[in-house]
Order: sequence, then C-alpha cells, then structure tokens
Amino acid sequence: MNTSFFGELLQTIADRGRALMDRGRSRYDNAARHSESLVELCEHLLSGRGEASGVALAREILHRYDELTTGPRIAFFEALATRFGVDRTALDKAVEAWRTSPTDEAAADLHVAAEPRRQELLRRLNLAPGGTAALVEMREQLIDAMEHRDDLGALDADFVHMFTSWFNRGFLVLRRIDWSSPALVLEKIIRYEAVHEIENWDDLRRRIDPPDRRCYAFFHPALVDEPLIFVEVALTPSIPDAIAPILGAKREPADPFTATTAVFYSISNCQRGLAGVSFGHFLIKQVVEEVSRELPKLTTFVTLSPVPRFAEWLRKERSNEQTQLSVEDRATLAALDAPGWWREEANIPKLREPILRAAAQYFMYARGRGRMPYDPVARFHLGNGASLDRLNWPGDMSDRGIRQAAGLMVNYRYDLGEIEQNHEAFAENRTIVTSNAVRRLAKPSVELVKTAG
Repeated sequence: MNTSFFGELLQTIADRGRALMDRGRSRYDNAARHSESLVELCEHLLSGRGEASGVALAREILHRYDELTTGPRIAFFEALATRFGVDRTALDKAVEAWRTSPTDEAAADLHVAAEPRRQELLRRLNLAPGGTAALVEMREQLIDAMEHRDDLGALDADFVHMFTSWFNRGFLVLRRIDWSSPALVLEKIIRYEAVHEIENWDDLRRRIDPPDRRCYAFFHPALVDEPLIFVEVALTPSIPDAIAPILGAKREPADPFTATTAVFYSISNCQRGLAGVSFGHFLIKQVVEEVSRELPKLTTFVTLSPVPRFAEWLRKERSNEQTQLSVEDRATLAALDAPGWWREEANIPKLREPILRAAAQYFMYARGRGRMPYDPVARFHLGNGASLDRLNWPGDMSDRGIRQAAGLMVNYRYDLGEIEQNHEAFAENRTIVTSNAVRRLAKPSVELVKTAG
C-alpha cells in the first residue's frame, strides 16, 4: 500500500510538473522543443529546476531514452561518460582549498567536487515514476555495450556505486514464495531460474509447494513484484550428492519436522542490471535464520552447487604438458572424448575417482585474476564464508550438467560458527577452506598455484 501510494504521488508530481512546463514554454520548453539532443535535456535536468518540473523532465528523458535504438543509445552512454564526469575546475579549487586549510568543511567540499556529475543525474532520473526500474534496465544495456567498449567503465562504476546505496540490505524485503504467491511473481520465478530450468507450472509447483520445499526471494520497494534474487531450498534427512532425486517428478515429500539438513540447490540472480551489487550472502544468512526458527531440528546448511567451468578447464588440463593430473588419470579421462560417454554404464565406476581427483585440483589450484578461484560459483560461496565440503560425481547428468561440468556437483557448507572466519581468510589471503576429504584428493605431485584462462 505504501509503495503504491508513493508511486501515485510521484506520478501526480510528474503530471503537475508537465503542466508547469507547458505553461512555461518561453522559459524552458521552447529550448527543449528545439533541442535535438537527449544530452541537452540531461543538462537542463541538472541545472536545478523545481521539484515538479524536475520529476516531469526526468520522466521525459527516460521515455526518450527508451525509444533509442542501439547506435544512439551507445552515443548517449558516450556522452554520459565524457560530458558528465567530474567538474575539473571545481575539483582543482576544492583541492587547493583543502591544501590551504584542511578543515572538515573543506573536506566535505572536496568530496562533493570529486563526484562525477552523472551521479547526481542518476539520482534525479530516479525521481521519475518507475525511475529505478528504468535505470536498472539502462545499466543492463550498458553492460551489453561494454562488451566492446572498455571506455564506458567509469560510467558503469557510477551505476554500481549508486545501486549499492539504493539496494542496501536495509531496503530489501525477504518474502517466501509459495503456490499462493501472485501469478506474476511465480511467472518470474520460472523465467529467472538460472541453474535448473523450470519446465512448466507443474515443475514449479513441485519445487515450492510440498512441505519439504521452500523458496525465498529478496524484493525492493521500488520494484514491485520483481524479485532481485531467489533461492530454492530442499529439506532433507542428510546431505544430498545428486540433483535428480531433488528434482524428481515422482519423489515422495519428506516430513520437514524430521529434516536435519537444509539444502540450497539453486540460487538465481534475477536482475542483470544489478550485476556487481552483492546481496546474495545476505539472502543465504537470512534464509538460514528463517528456516532455523521454523524448524529447530535443522543443524546442517549446505548447497548442492553446479561447477560451470569444470568441463572447459578439464579439457585444457588434459592437454597441458605441465598438468598435475597423473598419466594414468589422463589416460582414463580420454573416455570423456567419446560421444555419449555418460550413457555407458561401464564408464561410471571407471571415471569416478579420476574425475574427483581432477575436481579437487581444480578447486584448490585453478586460479584466475587476483588469485581468485577460477570457478564463479566457488567465488560466490567461498566469499560468503562457506567451506568446500564434498565433491559429488556423478551429480548432474543432465545435458547442461554434462556440458558445463562433466556431471560434477559440489556441496558448500555454511557453518554458522565459522562463516565470518572463513570469509576473512578468503578475503585477505584467498584461502579456500575445505574438508579433509577434498584436501586428500587434491594432493598433486608438486603443490603450486596455477593460473587458468
């Protein structure tokens, strides 16, 4: 109700602002009418007009932006990057004032002068009705443009800076998604599921309706019925090692009140425009608190996670002359080159140990930039304070699981008493906290850190 009220209030302000703008053509609209550039409208918005006309102008800018095709849109991004940066003259003066008299007031002035003008522009555009959603979509289009335009990085950093404030954890609302949730939200859960595709409404119901299943999502007041991130949870008597029994259409639901383990088997970010804005770890921690209050017998909190880059890494590693894989394992793993290898029953026991040993080395030694783990899912969970608990093969023999991970899945464990310690170890030293079983599997002939990709 409150969100609706404020949305209607902004719409009223925008409508009144439009009326003011219409009555004041000689002062403003005459210039805007003859302007050929959306950028000039942005300059007008920053020039400091009244609240009502400012909201109306922000709405007009976003409306015109929405009509742009790809080329003009990139040109608009270029203008934001080049024309709406720091006012260097003002910054030089503020720096000199600070050097002359380093007071708190001078520091505040320096802070204001150092801010790119486009940050204030984004704040003013956000005043338009639906402004937040429009800016999130704008940033998604900026991400697409940046695939070939590194010079737009500073503009993207400003988006992330603003969104980090606007989507602060204090503004997010955790909601449980079940079969009684609005159809609009349920449709978006189907659409945004990024780990294990939801085939239809029956499949969705199997994931959120049984008593041993839970689904939670974060929402923001400015994006009504638009989930930001959601997690699917299975309540089980033990730690699972494969995804098929969890997603099976004919499985029998378990009694949630006897379950000891909560399994986070799918975590999906819904808004690509919010990439780089971290709230996934808040979601996991709050869901742990939520289900623990409801079901006090739960003592174990783990994931059943995909390993999206393992198959790619393994192909390269098998042809790497300096590989840590043994000659025997490399010879056995050649079976992975055969079409449909996973359909041959004899391959399963033969490949299991070599794949697990390779997987342990992948997690322990394959690193990317900044010595971060090569695997993106590992970066997420280890960065959130989880430990690498167990490697599972075969874990996911679906087409996608074979293509991305040669069937491998892993369990990350969230031990509530060790999350902060694990997080600090990873953040400061890139230490990967693992179980003894994983460490034993990972022992290479020469212990060194390898850079992948």
